[in-house]
Amino acid sequence: MNHYNKLKLRDYSAPNVAEAKENLLLKPTELNRLTNLRNIGISAHIDSGKTTLTERILYYTGRIDDIHEVRGKDNVGAKMDSMELEKEKGITIQSAATFTRWQDKAINIIDTPGHVDFTIEVERALRVLDGAILVLCSVGGVQSQTITVDRQMKRYSVPRLCFINKMDRAGSNPWRIIDQVRKKLKLNCAAVQIPIGAEIDFKGVVDLVEMQAYYNSGPKGEIVEKQPLPSELLEFAREKRTELITTLAEVDDFIADLFLEDIEPTNQQLKDAIRRQTLSRNFVPAFMGSAYHNKAVQSLLDGVIDYLPAPHEVENLALDIDKNEEKVKLSPSSESEFVGLAFKLEEGRYGQLTYIRVYQGTLKRGNWLHNIRTGKRVKVPRLVRMHSNEMEDVESVGSGEICALFGVDCASGDTFTDGSLNYTMTTMFVPSPVISLSIQPKGRESANFSKALSRFQREDPTFKVHVDSESKQTIISGMGELHLEIYLERMKREYNVETITGKPEVAFRETVRNRTAYNYTHKKQSGGSGQYAKIVGYIESVEKEELEEEETSATDSTQNNIFENSTVGMNVPSNYVPAIEKGFYESCEKGFLSGHPVTNVRFVLEDGLSHQVDSSELAFKLAAQYAFREAFSKAAPVILEPIMSVSVSAPSEYQGTAVALLNKRKGVIVDSEVVDDYVEVQAEVPLNEMFGFSTDLRSITQGKGEFSMVYLKHLPCNPQDQMKLVQEYQKKREKETKAKK
Repeated sequence: MNHYNKLKLRDYSAPNVAEAKENLLLKPTELNRLTNLRNIGISAHIDSGKTTLTERILYYTGRIDDIHEVRGKDNVGAKMDSMELEKEKGITIQSAATFTRWQDKAINIIDTPGHVDFTIEVERALRVLDGAILVLCSVGGVQSQTITVDRQMKRYSVPRLCFINKMDRAGSNPWRIIDQVRKKLKLNCAAVQIPIGAEIDFKGVVDLVEMQAYYNSGPKGEIVEKQPLPSELLEFAREKRTELITTLAEVDDFIADLFLEDIEPTNQQLKDAIRRQTLSRNFVPAFMGSAYHNKAVQSLLDGVIDYLPAPHEVENLALDIDKNEEKVKLSPSSESEFVGLAFKLEEGRYGQLTYIRVYQGTLKRGNWLHNIRTGKRVKVPRLVRMHSNEMEDVESVGSGEICALFGVDCASGDTFTDGSLNYTMTTMFVPSPVISLSIQPKGRESANFSKALSRFQREDPTFKVHVDSESKQTIISGMGELHLEIYLERMKREYNVETITGKPEVAFRETVRNRTAYNYTHKKQSGGSGQYAKIVGYIESVEKEELEEEETSATDSTQNNIFENSTVGMNVPSNYVPAIEKGFYESCEKGFLSGHPVTNVRFVLEDGLSHQVDSSELAFKLAAQYAFREAFSKAAPVILEPIMSVSVSAPSEYQGTAVALLNKRKGVIVDSEVVDDYVEVQAEVPLNEMFGFSTDLRSITQGKGEFSMVYLKHLPCNPQDQMKLVQEYQKKREKETKAKK
């Protein structure tokens, strides 16, 4: 007992002393406002029930008057799926923001898409949120997009809760799902609830912290009944509570000390430890329920308040441009100088709608803001809080809040300050497109065609548009077939522009396998001063270990290429080195085998020679381009194709046909698991082989099969495919040359 008294004297409540001191500097009213605020996102694999869960949260918190379902069966549709396309297809396409209150706490919520094609929506939401709910299906568990979302949460250091949804589904097993979270996501996870009943008999949950049972009653589950623990679940509840304490003891010193002394922690001590380690991202509490059948959603809301961080409990950093981008910790005070990040753009009825997260200071209507990227000053004419597609005008917004403003011209990812600070926020990760289409308007080209493409590019950093310099065709690129299909449909509905599209093109890449030296002299004399430049060095492949996998994308055309200046002396004057670098990077934009961008190549400049009169930046730039072309052809060049991680789910009787279909499309089976009459097959398949896969899968499984895919990596094509791509590119160039003549 003496040991217990000593434990009580230790301060485990504040994450660190510095943060505790900083909180003391905040005014009591400001600290109270921040303590009662949560910014959360809801993310998951497609069809896990994110939007359904958000709809219940809004209903139980009194934000909406009735519950509507995702697919708009009653011609209304879920509140957060305001776009007609979302209601028709039953999927979330754009992340939607709202705000509500629970237990006198203000909660900003962003509902994000689950489909991999709209992954940028998840990326930018998690960039500005303090906490998140990771929704998991009690049958499907950890699926391909779950792994992607988990990686995004880790990238932005976002604490999260797990919500195991669809507990009333046949084959539901929360303990298998928690085991998957531990093994596949490498998270220290334990249940803070156990279910009462299973599958169709699922009635409610038992809270393992309070050891109380919770049931939902009423037409829409709005009444929460707190009852004593059922006697038949007492032993199982004690077992799972012990498992919770044991899991916490591995990461929390206070609980570990109690555990070693064989002392049972009090309910408050256990709750404090869960919060402490959830905020430190050392622990993930797992809740369970059924959003569709209105069970245990209120308990999850209690968990959001109890275990996810308030804005002042998260460390937010900016880069001080005046001090060589030195990292600076932002203050949570509303009285500090203003710093905010524009994380999402949307074309609204009244012009561009810009979503902003206020990190420091206060944003007021009528304020002048300084755009760090452009250097321009802009005035805030209108400030609103968003509730899906509805808005509420406000006069000011304090630190830690999420709001939107009209009439401000900016790009996604721009940092705004009040002009007194030259800070910029770190940028969000933007994956590069993997699929392209040629596009042209049906009939006469109208201004709406270019207007739509311009708007979509501003809104979505993963949607790219360019005009091919040789064919003069407009090419759109995106994250998948559905991604581009949605934008074409939106162009037709919102801008009245019908389009004709070409065959989808996969984002192939080119690279080299061998290290090859170059020694190139560029000479040109045509009267007067000529051109002279000589460069010596080598090119080689960049090893994967040298690339920061989390911060770069293998689909990017220039990011993974490296220019290295290893010259000694002044044979190559330093003022010509940037021209050589520019020549190399320009050459990488279009490869020599198939016309696709070159990636993962290092260009090393070792020596060279210049002429006092004839050398120029142009001469050295051309020398770099010709030298690179010459060396590239001798360095065993290879074409890389995008490989997708494909997850197929189908009734177990179709296991053989599903595997055969993947094999037919040159897939490599990675894993296969049968769970409750359903088979989950994981495979790695070239994207070029995935066109039309959805139709084939439905036909062989009588419409019961589903699949999802996520970009994984680029790998070399097989020799036959490479030869075919090279021949097609040569024919295309010959045709274009003849057309020019």
